[in-house]
Amino acid sequence: MDETVAEFIKRTILKIPMTEMMTILKAWDFLPENQLQTVNFRQRKESLVQDLVLLCESKRASLRDAALLDIIYTQFHRHQKVWDVFQMSKEPGEDVDLFDMERFKSSFEKILRRALKNVTVSFRDAEENAVWIRIAWGTQYRKPNQYKPVYVVYYSQTPYAFTSFCHLKSNAPLLSQALTVASNHHKIVKMDLRSRYLDSLKAIVFKQYNQKFETHNSTMPLQETLELDMHMDSRIIHENRIEKERVQRVTQETFGDYPQPRLEFAQYKLETKFKSDFHGGILAERKEPLRCLIKFSSPHLLEALKSLAPAGIADAPLSPLLTCIPNKGMNYFKIRDK
Repeated sequence: MDETVAEFIKRTILKIPMTEMMTILKAWDFLPENQLQTVNFRQRKESLVQDLVLLCESKRASLRDAALLDIIYTQFHRHQKVWDVFQMSKEPGEDVDLFDMERFKSSFEKILRRALKNVTVSFRDAEENAVWIRIAWGTQYRKPNQYKPVYVVYYSQTPYAFTSFCHLKSNAPLLSQALTVASNHHKIVKMDLRSRYLDSLKAIVFKQYNQKFETHNSTMPLQETLELDMHMDSRIIHENRIEKERVQRVTQETFGDYPQPRLEFAQYKLETKFKSDFHGGILAERKEPLRCLIKFSSPHLLEALKSLAPAGIADAPLSPLLTCIPNKGMNYFKIRDK
């Protein structure tokens, strides 16, 4: 086994938490279970890694095997990446082609290799007709950097692909071209949608909100009973109850009664020209628009927005600019004068 491959496998195994070690190694399916049973998984991690690398050397693990292990680790820890969404489209009136996954893989890899000599491309099929693609970029004179790959998750027969951050931005157009051509589309655009939570992004673009998400501890809308003083005027109690019911109804109509997809932020860029009925002043002759950036952040933004009105922090309904995020499939907004 090549020294670079051994080092690659070593670094990948070192990243794996001990609680997940056996699960990931079994999913890798490279080391037979009878060999794994000979390994002491209770020893220090450094010693364990050394034993596992020796087993890989005895089986002459290749770069392809090492890349597959890295894909599996990333699938388990997909939330460590920031994912962008790309939407592809066909020409108007164009027929839908029968999709062949093997043909897609072959075409995708050929396009990249035709344009770039030093590149490593690896695939792993996943659930729901998805394929995970791992691309390690090199240059004309340098071998691929296996420690800064870009990942692509493509769902067959859909116009959507999800990509992690690409360190070599100059290769982004090539990646887009390979996706478009291999999937039999003609155009690709980057959506204004980004998150660490891949399943939530998928739920948004595929309109699958009424499901449980892997990273979300779902909480139902606030249902606390209004604790009122027994001596309070009955008319006030009635008004409060009616208002609480209205807020709950509006919140449910806006967000539904299911857990929200998980996003960490929403960003709004405002561009507007200064307008005033008064002449003169510092801004009166300004030709450039005024620019403002507003960013809402939360570990779970949509659930936080959903709870604002029931908690009495905001009026119901909330602004459409906040509630339209899942329907529009956006968390980057540009607001300009009409």
